[in-house]
Amino acid sequence: MPHSETENEHSRFTIDLRAPQLSDGAAMWRLTRDTGVLDLNSSYQYLLWCRDFSATSVVAVSDQTKQLMGYITGFMRPNDPTTLMVWQVAVDDAARGHGLASRMLDYLVDATSAQRLETTVTDDNVASNRLFASLAQRHGASHDITPLFTPEVYPDNHDTEYLHSIGPLTPTSAQNTTQKTTLEGNHMDTSIFESTESEVRSYSRGWPTVFTKASGSIMTDEQGSDYIDFFAGAGALNYGHNNPELRSELVEYMTSDALVHSLDMMTPAKRDFLQTFKDLILAPRDLDYKVMFPGPTGTNTVEAALKLARKVTGRQHILSFTNAFHGMTLGSLSVTGNSMKRKGAGMALTNSSKIPFDDYFDGETPDFLWLERVLEDSGSGVDKPAAIIVETVQGEGGLNAARMAWLKELRELTARHDILLIVDDVQAGCGRTGTFFSFEEAGITPDIVCVSKSISGYGLPMALTLFKPELDVWAPGEHNGTFRGNNPAFVTATAALRRYWADDSFEKGHLAQVIDTIQDALTKIAIEVEGTSVKGRGLLTGLHFEDPEIAGKVAAAGFEKGLLMETSGPKDEVLKLMPALTIELDVLQRGLTILAEVISDVTGQEITLVLNETAKV
Repeated sequence: MPHSETENEHSRFTIDLRAPQLSDGAAMWRLTRDTGVLDLNSSYQYLLWCRDFSATSVVAVSDQTKQLMGYITGFMRPNDPTTLMVWQVAVDDAARGHGLASRMLDYLVDATSAQRLETTVTDDNVASNRLFASLAQRHGASHDITPLFTPEVYPDNHDTEYLHSIGPLTPTSAQNTTQKTTLEGNHMDTSIFESTESEVRSYSRGWPTVFTKASGSIMTDEQGSDYIDFFAGAGALNYGHNNPELRSELVEYMTSDALVHSLDMMTPAKRDFLQTFKDLILAPRDLDYKVMFPGPTGTNTVEAALKLARKVTGRQHILSFTNAFHGMTLGSLSVTGNSMKRKGAGMALTNSSKIPFDDYFDGETPDFLWLERVLEDSGSGVDKPAAIIVETVQGEGGLNAARMAWLKELRELTARHDILLIVDDVQAGCGRTGTFFSFEEAGITPDIVCVSKSISGYGLPMALTLFKPELDVWAPGEHNGTFRGNNPAFVTATAALRRYWADDSFEKGHLAQVIDTIQDALTKIAIEVEGTSVKGRGLLTGLHFEDPEIAGKVAAAGFEKGLLMETSGPKDEVLKLMPALTIELDVLQRGLTILAEVISDVTGQEITLVLNETAKV
């Protein structure tokens, strides 16, 4: 990717100008959608445009990233084949301010040998009015502007469209079918982050660029480079960046003077969320839980769960599992296994013990043998714990996925010994493993469930602690938090539940297809790359490498090629993939192609199954 080392240097990126191809149709539709101001036609229309009007249209494609940076669609007037009628002009935010639209117009004038150009523009579209005025000036042509369609002819109060008629035009060169143009990019200054932000920052070190915008599963940096996002905000963006269906609800709410901050006061936004969550999530799964808003983050819900378990049982000790991760505050750290994270506490982390996670001993020791024995032996010296907390998939611990039979046995053991079972579903929940809760397939009902990250649907801070009604022994105000009433998050959470979980069509349709696609690709890579195995479940998944240095190298190489991934495990030996549940299949395939290419480059092993298959898509 382009990169500036000093403030005096400027990045440059080359743009290919060419006629659109059928494969450009989807990208043209997305760019139109992402502008937020152009009239969005059906995706079918953009495909037809690429097929039938390519000779009178142009696309601008980044030479480095192959991403669409802009387009102009047009046609020759049937009653005047020397007049080019421009239909739509779109330029990506990263390429604005560099004259790309003017260059595309010049390309079309040359390519079509148009003698005149017409287009329609509303009076308030300042950029387009300037664009066509500039074209007239460059050609020394007359520029007539007259009303064409006035509001009374529209069914939807559309503003007046003014017809711009420009001509005669003088093509500047012989007809071209392809052309390159170079745009000067903005300097990317990162000095303030390095001089002022704490050394604790981490993701910005692995991805050393300044991100400016994001849509769906594509993030764009300050220099116009696009990245396919297989990270999804560490699982907080299950429905992608700036999901338009959720954004519209949020924008409407934020412009209505409705409450933003309300602690635990009653608001319509909270009421709608609670009712929707009960009707669409809890009731269909026969889950009778009280809902607590403990604060805005994952560690808030874990702390509340541990505190409640101790209060209900009168016991202090909590059992958690090897390689577990539950958060960064002291209580959550006490049940976390990662030694580096625990060391950051600066003090002894007490009242918790670690027990082996599923298959920790590679099948050599029966599951729960030690635990069952010491709980039954009054002379073991081991106090009965208040609770056992578990992740069904250990997201930070190496993508270790518990077997369903193991989870059932754990539930049975805790029930036999009157121990509360807490499932930390902060990262694995909200559909990431294929069902809304990650424990559904096991057929168990935890006593307490921790939910956060993607519960808001939009990346807004929000967390829930769910527990059985008989555990609701809190006194009013006994546990609270200033930011537990985040109403914008309630709004987007409700919209996400209604859009994606009102029935099982999303779960068994697009989500299942995305899971099948990524699991198939990972399985094929593991078959061909020696020392590699598939880890995790659903879309909380990845690849384990016997050589612990490979995962980090693959992630770094992926970033250079426009793919965002992170690593996991005690030695960062696992490449972790968490794309959005809603990722478009063509974007997913592009990402998997990059993944296969960089693994092949790093390991030196040939990968044919995935690359040959994606080449056909």
